[in-house]
Amino acid sequence: MKTRAVRMYGAFDLRCEEFELPQIKEDEILVKVMSDSICMSTYKLSEQGVKHKRAPKNIATNPIIVGHEFSGYIVEVGDKWKDQFKPGQKFALQPALNYKGKLDSPGYSYEFCGGASTYCIIPQEVMELGCLLNYNGESYFEASLGEPMSCIIGGYHANYHTNKVNYDHAMGTKKDGNIIILGGCGPMGLGAVSYGLCFENKPKRIVVTDISDERIARAKEVISEAEAKEAGVELIYVNTANVGDPVEHLMNLTDGHGYDDVFVYIPNKQVAEMGDQLLAFDGCMNFFAGPSDNQFSANINLYNVHYTSAHVLGTTGGNTDDLVEAIDLAAKGLINPAVMVTHVGGLDCVADTTNNLPKIPGGKKLTYTQFDMPLTAIEDFAKLGETDPLFAKLDASCKAHKGLWNTEAEKILFEHFHVS
Repeated sequence: MKTRAVRMYGAFDLRCEEFELPQIKEDEILVKVMSDSICMSTYKLSEQGVKHKRAPKNIATNPIIVGHEFSGYIVEVGDKWKDQFKPGQKFALQPALNYKGKLDSPGYSYEFCGGASTYCIIPQEVMELGCLLNYNGESYFEASLGEPMSCIIGGYHANYHTNKVNYDHAMGTKKDGNIIILGGCGPMGLGAVSYGLCFENKPKRIVVTDISDERIARAKEVISEAEAKEAGVELIYVNTANVGDPVEHLMNLTDGHGYDDVFVYIPNKQVAEMGDQLLAFDGCMNFFAGPSDNQFSANINLYNVHYTSAHVLGTTGGNTDDLVEAIDLAAKGLINPAVMVTHVGGLDCVADTTNNLPKIPGGKKLTYTQFDMPLTAIEDFAKLGETDPLFAKLDASCKAHKGLWNTEAEKILFEHFHVS
């Protein structure tokens, strides 16, 4: 059957084109893709082309489909998997396979498997590793956002704390502790705040920093201090550009205790070094942001590593358990992945959006792959709605949900473009 997809032929060479998919094998599954959110990792893939560690060397002649944050439903199941999967099932997918030591991953490495497509073929290793997951939520976009949420959740679970009695590590952020998310008013940071309000090791305080009053204002709209207080957490937003000594100011918020868990959400040397200075005794700093520069480094206080049990780690991606948790919490309404989304578009905007992602302001760019639609900011819906009834409906729906993308808005799009 034919599919339409965005394929990569080389660095910044992404093309939206139609081509024939082969008949699936007995150990493969054919799916219809409904939504795919665009990740900064895909920009890095496009930027590096064949130099990327997950990209095959022959993409100039055998291009791969990009996009790894996708969801949809199953169309056809190969004989090997018919006892586990059925046509019509909604799915979420964990792309971090690590299959037999290989780095191959959907959206990075496969000719016929990627989220920026109308239809694609899920290879057998995805099912073998349990990475194709049944999804019972109402909307598709929340399943797409399950992948970035799983990365956030993985970060919370990977942090650890120690004691002076034995060598056991207490996994997870410190219960009733202080968390700081540096550079946290972007899409991933807001996802981290949303998860922190319901994590089993619930902190007493979450501090979120940024250097943009505009981003902080939006963050307060979508996750307010009052909402956090209802969840039993003190939430504080700080513009570090507006205080004379950011480290002193942030330390004072904890009465000098420091932060038990520090998350660095932007790859900035100064920010990473500030995070190191903010650590409490036995504090854990998670360098979450992935730099493009393979020589990126920062100064770390090794005196504190030795005498105050400071520790530093980095996490990239989540595992399948993290994704299961993400889609389960989203389906139950316990986390709100929509706080990440600021733009919506169709398949035709994926290539240009991906290649220019760092230049486009706002948070997550969510795409629906079964139709064409320019990338559009949610904040522009009202103006567009003055002349376009579709955007008038979308604007009303988002305004009824604190300005956020939502299940009703998704259904409005599907109805307008006759998607089923």
